[in-house]
Amino acid sequence: MTSLYDAPAEDVIEELTETLQAESALDEPEWLQFTTAGVDRELPPEQEDFWARRAASILRKVAIDGPVGVGSLESEYGSAKQGTTRYRVRSRQKSDGSGNIIRTILQQLEEAGYVEIAEGEGRTVTPDGHSLLDETAADVLEASDDPELQRYA
Repeated sequence: MTSLYDAPAEDVIEELTETLQAESALDEPEWLQFTTAGVDRELPPEQEDFWARRAASILRKVAIDGPVGVGSLESEYGSAKQGTTRYRVRSRQKSDGSGNIIRTILQQLEEAGYVEIAEGEGRTVTPDGHSLLDETAADVLEASDDPELQRYA
C-alpha cells in the first residue's frame, strides 16, 4: 500500500492543491490580497492558487511532523532575511512566516475534517486526512514515469 512518504513532496502538494480546490473545502479570505506571507516580505503572494497550495503544504507538514503548533509552522514557512540591501553588512537572521495565514488555514482544515486539535500538543491529522494524503500519493505514483518510483505504486 502506498503511503505519503513514498511519493515526491512537490508532486503530492501539486495534486493535493487540485483536490482541495475541486472540493471547495477552503475559502480564500478577503484580507489575503492585503497581507504578506511573512515579516520579511513586501508584497502579497502573487500565485493564483496560493491559498490552496499553502493549505496542501501545511496538511502534508502536519501529517509528517505532527503534532505541531502554529509557532513551529511559522518558523518552517519563514525565511532568512539579510541586513540592508545596499551593503549586506548584517549577518543573516531568521524571520517567521505569517501566523495568521497558517492559523486560518489550520482552522479551515479542521472544519473540513482533515486536522484535529491534540490537547496540549498541537494539531494532528485525522484518519480522513491520512486517507486523502495516501490516496493522493497513490495517484501521483500511478501517473509517475519514474521507474524507481513504480515499485511503490
